[in-house]
This record gives sequence, C-alpha cells and structure tokens, in this order.
Amino acid sequence: MPQETAMPHHRKLHPTSAQISLRRLRPLWLGLPLLASAGWMPPAAAQTCQASAGNTPPAVVELYTSEGCSSCPPADQWLSTLKPEDGVLALAFHVSYWNHLGWLDPFATPETTARQHRIKAALGGAYVYTPQVVLNGRDHRGWHGQTAKQLPPLPAAQAPALRLRRTGNQVTAHVGPSRANTSLAGYWAVLQDGLGSQVTRGENAGEHLRHDHVVRLYQPLPAWPAAQAHTVQITLPAGTADQRVAFVVTDSGWTRPLQALALRCS
Repeated sequence: MPQETAMPHHRKLHPTSAQISLRRLRPLWLGLPLLASAGWMPPAAAQTCQASAGNTPPAVVELYTSEGCSSCPPADQWLSTLKPEDGVLALAFHVSYWNHLGWLDPFATPETTARQHRIKAALGGAYVYTPQVVLNGRDHRGWHGQTAKQLPPLPAAQAPALRLRRTGNQVTAHVGPSRANTSLAGYWAVLQDGLGSQVTRGENAGEHLRHDHVVRLYQPLPAWPAAQAHTVQITLPAGTADQRVAFVVTDSGWTRPLQALALRCS
C-alpha cells in the first residue's frame, strides 16, 4: 500500500462523480443474488413455436359423437388410434342433442353441434346422427377397422401453403394464395387428448368413457379472396398451453377442407 509520504501534506482525495455513482449502485448489485435466492426471478419470455404444412396435406377426419349415445364409444376408440404423425388430423366434435336422455355431454357446445347441422345441409342429408364420420368433407361410413394409412389425404393440387406460429397464447395462421377456388374460409380448433367421464345416466350409464382429439374450442372465420395471401390470429384462453391448436382451410362454406395443420408447443 502506498506510504502516506507519497501524498504531500496528507491531502485527502475526494471521490469522483463516477466513484460516487458506483458506490450508490453497489447495494443494488449485492441485492440481486439475495432476491434470486428468495425465489424472485425476472419474467420469462413467452414461448414461441411454429410449423409449416408439408407437400402432402393430411386426411381430415371429423367425428360427430356424444357421451349420451350408446353406439358412439367404438367410434371414439377408433378415432383415438389416428395419430398426427400418421398424416391425419382427427377432430372429435361432441354434439348436444342426445342430452335429453339424461346425461349432459360435458364436451358438447352449441358451436360444435351447429357445425354438424351445417355439414348435413352441405351434403344434402335428411338428418343428423351419431356416430358420424366425415372424411375430407364427405360422409364416410366405412371407417370400421380402417387404419390411418388407409385414409386418403386431401388433394395436394388444391391445398394452399399454410404456416402456424404461436407466441404465448397468441397463434397466427399464414395462408398462401390458391387458384383452386375463388374464395376460401377456415376455422380454428383447439384439441385436447386424454379426456374422460364416468357416466351415471343415459344410454352409457355406468361406463367410463375416454376421448382424444376433442374439439374444446371451435371458431369459424369469414371468407376471403383465394387469390390473396391471408393472415389471421386467435388469442387462446388461459390454460391451453398443453393443447394442440389446428387451423383448417376450407371452401367458403366451412365444410370442405382444403388444407390443415396442427401445432403443439412442448
């Protein structure tokens, strides 16, 4: 350490303004580790993930089902065998018109029920029924025993480009232009797996039913000109971080799918 004689007249050095600033900041620096050890951490950035549709669109399988229908469990079990990695987008739309038998299907909504009535009208059906399987926009009664590989994909020539991006609870869909139609429409579907009910009334009383690919949120969108690229967004409800989000591009009537993509952030 320098001797005092190196400083004539024992002159006291006054701290510079920079040194004063450093002294004032030092307690804050020392406090940060203490805050971290007490459990405080800076807020994490919102999770982001994205996916793009490939050259071959998936097969789109819609199952209209109800927990109040005794013939529906085999169809529910079949739908569970269809996996996204096998090139299939499976959607279980639960309907409410069997609720009058005494069991209220907890996954049925007015929106999902209304979709089946729209499908019936588009296909010229005389009535709605369950279980109904709609494959790529067409009634499909030969689903029993079929594997995912036996389900034809959507025609690639009519499929526009599609990309999904999720940041936190906001999901954006970018749809490319298409020459196959004059206008396009689409819908969001939030899907959940591994759901179940212990049914106490109705046709399935006493049964424990399990479901996958359940549409928990269904939101159709207005049509747009097919020749133009289109971007749409949805803000998801809280608690959907572990659920898949699908976007389906359709004809202007929302019934015939042209392209589809599902996204899950992990």
